[in-house]
Order: sequence, then C-alpha cells, then structure tokens
Amino acid sequence: MQLIEIFIYLGIVAAGISGAVVGIQKEMDLFGVTSLCVATSLGGGIVRDLLIGVIPPVAFVEPKYFGASLAAGLLTWVFYPYISRFNNLLMVSDAVGLGVFTAVGAKAAIGLGYDEPFIILSMGLITGIGGGVVRDVFSREIPYVFRKEVYAVASILGAGSLALIHDYVPVTFAMYSCLLITFLVRVLCVMYSVNFPVYRFPDRKQGKQQEG
Repeated sequence: MQLIEIFIYLGIVAAGISGAVVGIQKEMDLFGVTSLCVATSLGGGIVRDLLIGVIPPVAFVEPKYFGASLAAGLLTWVFYPYISRFNNLLMVSDAVGLGVFTAVGAKAAIGLGYDEPFIILSMGLITGIGGGVVRDVFSREIPYVFRKEVYAVASILGAGSLALIHDYVPVTFAMYSCLLITFLVRVLCVMYSVNFPVYRFPDRKQGKQQEG
C-alpha cells in the first residue's frame, strides 16, 4: 500500500468522525449518524466524479472506502465520550483529510486529461470541502466553509500549487506538496487564530449591549 493510500484512509476516517460527531450532537439516531458520516467522507468525491464524468463515482465502485467510513461512524458512536475530548487531534486529522482530498481531487482531474489550472483547482477544492458542505446542509447548519475560519482557502492554495507544478515534477511529488501546503495553511491558521473578517451590524451590537 502506497503512502498516499494510507493518507486517503486517514482522510476518510477523519472526515467520517467529524460527520458522526455532528450527527450525535444533533441527536440523530444510529442510521442518521452513520449516514452523515458516509456523506461527509465520500460526498466531495462523488460530486467531483459526477462533474468530470466518472460514472459511477469511485465511491460506488470501490466499496472499501464506504466500509472505512462506516467503521469510523460506528466506532465514533461507541466511543464518542472519549473521542470528544481530543479536539486538537480531531483538528489535525481534519486538516490531513482536507489536504488528502484536495490532492486526490486535483489529481483526478489531471488523470482524465484536464490540464487547465482552473479545472484542477476547482476539482481539488470541491473534493476537499464538498463532504463538509454536504454534512452541514444535511444537519441544517451554515456550511463551515462559509464561516470565518480559513478552510477553503487552504484547499485553494494546495490545489493551486499542484496545478502550477505538476508539469515539471512527478505527479506523486506534486500531490504530496499539495497535501503539505493545504495541511500547513489550515493548521497554522488555527494555531494563530487567523480568520476572515465577519461583517458586524452596528444595530445588532448595540441591541446586545442593551440586553446585557
């Protein structure tokens, strides 16, 4: 098994755990939790494959990925009281998953002959953040990627780097570079609390002060 394959499983498990945790916190039943887990793990890849004409999507052709996601969801259900304590570990795993999915998505576009940088970047981004968007929509939340934290931009920078260098270096090296850049940007932004500004409505701020 290649290192990138190991990372893919790590990404699936990390994304699945995040989906299962949200399902548990929303008080879904076991079927709902595992469904949200699988949607988070595989949703971005399915959307990507449909967009670039890979039918049926890889997630349906390779049931091993579904199995890994389902196992992650069931284990999260059983061990949730312990898993919920390791926020830093979950954040790091999530960052690895973002980097892996971004690299795999961008590589999928290249593998089908799409050399245009914008397509490569878009497929990397969709694969990286798509599962999280599906998770949040299903759980009736504003998608995490649209809130203040730097998340999608990390994926964009990683996929952009792959699009720029894949013609000049071995594709495996380009994928690892994409993974590393995405991971580092995401982790460093969390560590140093680098966020996008959020528009503040003055009247709402005054209202909160009056309530206090």
